[in-house]
Amino acid sequence: MRRSEPVCHHLATIRYRDRPKTRGCEECLAMGDRWVHLRLCLSCGHVGCCDSSKNKHASKHYRHVKHPIVQSFEPGEDWRWCYADELYLD
Repeated sequence: MRRSEPVCHHLATIRYRDRPKTRGCEECLAMGDRWVHLRLCLSCGHVGCCDSSKNKHASKHYRHVKHPIVQSFEPGEDWRWCYADELYLD
């Protein structure tokens, strides 16, 4: 019997194809704070800081507006994460 791999049910929410709204975390830039890594919301283009950053704006954005999929916004990184399904996406 084959085990089925977990599947993300939120791929249809990926709509964002324009430039990111900012070059850094929107909220950290507004408050003059720093971040560790950045995540780009693939529903609306919001740029937020990762959960290793003290403010965790990317996951706060997900909890507030329920946009489930983010992509790394770091040079050389090419991965996506679905908050709702808790899955890395290729």
